Amino acid sequence: MQRFFVPPPILRECPILLPEEVHHHLEVLRLPPGTELLLLDGEGGIHLCRLTRCDRKSAQVERLRSWREQDSAWPLQLLQGLPKGDKMELILQKGTELGIGHFSPLHCTRSIPAPGREDRRLQRWQRIISEAARQCRRPVLPRLDRPLPFSEALQQCRAALRLMLWEEESLPLAEVLPEAAPASAALLVGPEGGFTEDEAAQARRSGFIPVRFGPRILRSETAGFAAASLLQFRYGDLGARAGKASVPEEENRP
Repeated sequence: MQRFFVPPPILRECPILLPEEVHHHLEVLRLPPGTELLLLDGEGGIHLCRLTRCDRKSAQVERLRSWREQDSAWPLQLLQGLPKGDKMELILQKGTELGIGHFSPLHCTRSIPAPGREDRRLQRWQRIISEAARQCRRPVLPRLDRPLPFSEALQQCRAALRLMLWEEESLPLAEVLPEAAPASAALLVGPEGGFTEDEAAQARRSGFIPVRFGPRILRSETAGFAAASLLQFRYGDLGARAGKASVPEEENRP
């Protein structure tokens, strides 16, 4: 069944007039009236709907029933030093698939500012996250912050376990992971060229533990994937400790 994320205010309408992006997708798919769809509000709300009209101008659906689902991924934040070019897009796409629930892009000393308007870039990033979440069937959209200065992002981090991926003066990751799952974790990853000594010192003062994977130095866009996979396997829904997927909690029927 096709799934689409739509803004929550639209789902409060009756009947529901679909946004232009979803309308275009339905036109491409050539779905006939009567087709059932799942509309998600990005906050865990799931709505089973029936397509009642789809023409060149617009598409409309009627709601059949609604319920809520929880994201099964373990709470994980990625604080990512902005990399070159469009690598951040890959990080957002694959990070969403791997269960990262909060993306915080950082302006680091060795980050190279990207040309273009930030608002437009954020809109594109949000679309990438939404499409990745739709494809991998996550019921909740990961949170995306505006790019922040390094020190400000550190101050705002509230994760229980804070790890800085840094090849200098670091402990093996396995040595710092607690046996019991912490309430949440944050991964701090630098841009190409890594962190400066001053940034590493700031991170330590903010409660981040410098860790490494092993003898190989990973690229900026690879390090977060590797760490997220390991943590979701150990504490989250990629490993043996993961529980069953949440059972939909029905809210209403027609």
